[in-house]
Amino acid sequence: MAETLTLATRDGTSAGTGPDPASPLAVRGLTVSYGEKPALFSVDATFPVGAMAAIVGPNGAGKSTLLKASLGLIPSVSGLVTVFGQPIAAARDRIAYVPQRASVDWDFPTTVTDVVLMGRYRKLGLFRRVTRAECALATDALGRVGMEGFASRQIGQLSGGQQQRVFLARALAQEADLYLLDEPFAGVDAATERAIIEVLKALKAEGKSVIAVHHDLSTVAEYFDHVFLVNVRAMAEGPVATTFTPEALAQTYGGRLAATHLDQLALVRG
Repeated sequence: MAETLTLATRDGTSAGTGPDPASPLAVRGLTVSYGEKPALFSVDATFPVGAMAAIVGPNGAGKSTLLKASLGLIPSVSGLVTVFGQPIAAARDRIAYVPQRASVDWDFPTTVTDVVLMGRYRKLGLFRRVTRAECALATDALGRVGMEGFASRQIGQLSGGQQQRVFLARALAQEADLYLLDEPFAGVDAATERAIIEVLKALKAEGKSVIAVHHDLSTVAEYFDHVFLVNVRAMAEGPVATTFTPEALAQTYGGRLAATHLDQLALVRG
């Protein structure tokens, strides 16, 4: 039996018991602060294995911060993060991360294939000697996102939707067990959104775990099985069918979510 962990925050108070070792991503007592203002405050979350999970909340709620802090890309004040029961440092080779497209320097002079091969660097090691097998894997990843015909193109010459597909191909090339995506559908066309969701559903069918920051409330029930609602604090978490309710959304968004939109969501769910 796994040992139960008791977490201590910096002020010495208990943050609860440890995360579920079976969870692909679990956090306990995660607090992140930008200056004196908390972006996340004592957040607990346990994402299920082999599921499509959405992180949902209003602008400024801490959705992207949750992913970045979990990965150690930004510092946290307190909390514990585990990936399949291991500290993040011991499980990085099991994680693929797709950042927001707006955070990437698309003027960097590199080809589509080179970007996808970046997903292999952790497995290639220090000298990064690319073999034919690695190139074949990159070609296969591009094929899965419908971008095999753009392999030699400069990444900056692509449209926003095409760039997002390439970054998803880079994640696929990592052959990870957990895929973390920050707003994967933001600013892409409908065809790209359909292509991305089909790839993500295929990953789920392979037993992989997918967690995505998502902003379109109207597609949550269609795309995802599990939802985590956040607004600085954890608001609700669980299966979409029982957790993604008008009541939970009203609590999460407050006055920023129009009642008419809640009625539309109720019709979609019905």
